[in-house]
Amino acid sequence: MKTLTTPLAKSSSANLRWMLLAISTLVLVSCSKSTNSSDDHSAKFVVSDTMMSRTVLDTVKMTQVQGTITLNGKISADESKMVEVYPVMSGNVVTVKAELGDYVQKGAVLCVIRSPEAAGLERELLDAESDLQLAQKNLKVQEDLFASKLASERDLLSARKQVQQTESNLQRLHELYKINNVGAKSEYTVTAPISGYVVYKAINRDMSIPAGKTDKIFTIAQLDEVWVMANVYESDIDRVREGMDATISTLSYKDHDFHGKVDKIFNVLDPQTKTMKVRIRLANPDLMLKPEMFAVVKLQYFDKEVMTSVPSPSVVFDKSRYFVMIFHARDNVETREVELYRTGDQQTWIKRGVKPGELVISKNQLYYYDALND
Repeated sequence: MKTLTTPLAKSSSANLRWMLLAISTLVLVSCSKSTNSSDDHSAKFVVSDTMMSRTVLDTVKMTQVQGTITLNGKISADESKMVEVYPVMSGNVVTVKAELGDYVQKGAVLCVIRSPEAAGLERELLDAESDLQLAQKNLKVQEDLFASKLASERDLLSARKQVQQTESNLQRLHELYKINNVGAKSEYTVTAPISGYVVYKAINRDMSIPAGKTDKIFTIAQLDEVWVMANVYESDIDRVREGMDATISTLSYKDHDFHGKVDKIFNVLDPQTKTMKVRIRLANPDLMLKPEMFAVVKLQYFDKEVMTSVPSPSVVFDKSRYFVMIFHARDNVETREVELYRTGDQQTWIKRGVKPGELVISKNQLYYYDALND
């Protein structure tokens, strides 16, 4: 059985019948040689016009050897476009308005929490408003007394200072109200600091939030750009460079590759896995890529060696050996065994068997191989 590096086996049955018919049109030209006693008949392989129109030829070239590093990684949100949300006060969760995966606009309410600390702020605000009224009345009295020369300038200045202090304290409380989104009924609202998707949620209705809780309750991320965080083993570290082209595939989109570049190399090794992390930045305008998706990353690099190379689809694997079909002329197609050095997705580098400038058949080569070797 013949095996190719390209998915010829996936051709439809209709295409296969056409190819078999095309091969049948390869002409076996009989050349008759007359002798005194009898005629010798010899057959020559000639490519028909139909088959020639379906054949692709490529030239053997000297190219720099290219390699591929395959890494495992996962999709993550761009941390520069991600914000974690924390509760600012203790209390009980009254409502939760955002769920995991929801898109929220900046300023949208994520949840409402009833808090004794919010109630304390309300009392402080009422007290501050009363203090300001008293300070303003006292100032009015001191101004009248000073005008009647019944109070000293020092008393007047002290009254003015008291008004300024109470006004400052009231302003501070108003700012706290605004920052903490404190409303009526001793409740405060938690709002989205940016527009984006809820990628993390750790809060539910009727949940109690203790004082001093430091755990985040939401994470909001913009996903128009994402990162791929991949692990590089020690044996490949010297080949990895910033700016390298990266091809990313995922389980969710088996027939679609994503392309990016190595954006950052984290020059430390994980003590557990003994791997170094690299980051690839990807545009994600259609939001196909989701955080936590598994990803396979292929990085392309170049070696110092220069060798003869042919397109990878031109190589035929049969009987544990590799062959290419050398095209000399329509009546002269040669099956030649080769020794491979390295195989890539597009190019295969060959140590022995071909020379620069020779023509190889890189499309439908298996049919030529079958016709000449079966």
